[in-house]
Amino acid sequence: TIGRRLGSYDVVALLGAGGMGEVYHAHDSRLQRDVALKVLQIDNPEGRQRFRREALAIAALNHPNIITIYSVEEVEGLPFLTMELVDGVPLNTIIPPTGLPLARLLPIAIPIAEALAAAHRKGIVHRDLKPANVMVTSEGRVKVLDFGLAKTLEDEAERGASQTDTYAATGYGVTLGTVAYMSPEQARGEAV
Repeated sequence: TIGRRLGSYDVVALLGAGGMGEVYHAHDSRLQRDVALKVLQIDNPEGRQRFRREALAIAALNHPNIITIYSVEEVEGLPFLTMELVDGVPLNTIIPPTGLPLARLLPIAIPIAEALAAAHRKGIVHRDLKPANVMVTSEGRVKVLDFGLAKTLEDEAERGASQTDTYAATGYGVTLGTVAYMSPEQARGEAV
């Protein structure tokens, strides 16, 4: 809730909501900085496991075009992540119906591809890349967000199973993500 205090974080405003959580603008009174606070909304063992995997995936990455995680915390039974607050707008809000001209597209697409390549080198596949999960700052910098559906190649190898078998404990054959942005392999339930 806006105005609520979670540990040392004062919740300022709701930034967005997704399938797993809500993201808030918050102020960290310890470090005197603003942060993004992602609060788990589906509090069950599967949701917590997925939340933990998201935190581990982001923490494993250090790239200028990928969101930075600061901490994983819990206050009064409410789990949340603290992350860098990106001052910008989601990519989906700046793409006109006719698409971006090439001169505007390349300075956005190249950093996204570099971010994904960095994640892939660490064995992490985002699995929910879409314009709403990419922020563009007023300076034109790009940040890839929301690794809630990320999968590691290690997860795949450990289970020795297809992609649908390993989807974040949601049940056999359940496909998560935004269908319009899925790779064909992901939509078919194969390893991505």
